[in-house]
Amino acid sequence: MDGAGRHTRSLRSVGPQADLKAAAIGAVVLLRERLGRRARVPAKPVIDREPPNRLVLLVERYLPNRTGIALTVLILLGSAGLGIVKGGHVDEFMVALSDTRNALANSAGFRITEVAINGRKLLSQDEVLAIGGVNGRSSLLFLDAATLRDKLKANPWISDATILKLYPGRLQIDIVERTAFALWQQDGRLSVISEDGAVLEPYVSRRFVTLPLVVGKGADVRARDFLALLERYPQVRSVTKAAILVGERRWNLRLKDGLDIRLPENDVGNALAMLSKLDKEDRLFSRDIVAVDMRLPDRLTVQLSEEAAKAREELFKDKKTKKKAGDSA
Repeated sequence: MDGAGRHTRSLRSVGPQADLKAAAIGAVVLLRERLGRRARVPAKPVIDREPPNRLVLLVERYLPNRTGIALTVLILLGSAGLGIVKGGHVDEFMVALSDTRNALANSAGFRITEVAINGRKLLSQDEVLAIGGVNGRSSLLFLDAATLRDKLKANPWISDATILKLYPGRLQIDIVERTAFALWQQDGRLSVISEDGAVLEPYVSRRFVTLPLVVGKGADVRARDFLALLERYPQVRSVTKAAILVGERRWNLRLKDGLDIRLPENDVGNALAMLSKLDKEDRLFSRDIVAVDMRLPDRLTVQLSEEAAKAREELFKDKKTKKKAGDSA
């Protein structure tokens, strides 16, 4: 009885659980189907394109694929070049391009390993190389000798230059330097000039303090001839402080004590010779005078200082007074 009873209860207890499980599975299946229908994305309709024009059809039909790629690359390069130009990066791009090709040449064995500079006196080797734009990245293969020569000659201190490239890595530069000849003053500016009148640099160094001084417009190009003439008369040259060109026609001399010598426009050599003779014989430059006018060919006019003029006037007064007293006696 126990066995039959237990068996009957066991069948009854298993039946309801199986039914519930089957119902749950069915509900899940139905739910998945409904959710799948709602989540299904409808297919996109095909977009109808308008037929291309004849030119596009011809290009697509007859243009090879590689040509299209090449044209695309050219367009991209053109766009990049336009961007470089509009962005103001042309100089930077050219420098980068030059550095790249020089690096390739240097790696191939054309690096500049030795530099010889002949003829320099005032300029140092580093200054000459900097003027020419030669640096550690430069290669002998891509060094333009004509451009380097033009850069060197553009510097006022260099009058001429010769460039010699000795492969694979030796560079020889021969230069002709200008020499500082005089100081030139115009419009309040003081400059160092060479014999040919080229302005070498502004006067900022004390090493040029002993150079002769010329003043006035045009004095830079006429200084060589006049100073050469003045050197023939050391009596005058030794006391001269400045030579002043007046009206681009004639010269005045300003002596160290402030005396002005007004030279004639023509026959300047004879005027200088007369000045030298008067100083030797009569000590003209030591007199109490402020100016000597030699512009007229037949006479020499001396302007006394204010004190000397007063003393001379008093002297004449005394002479007149004594003369009157003698006449009355």
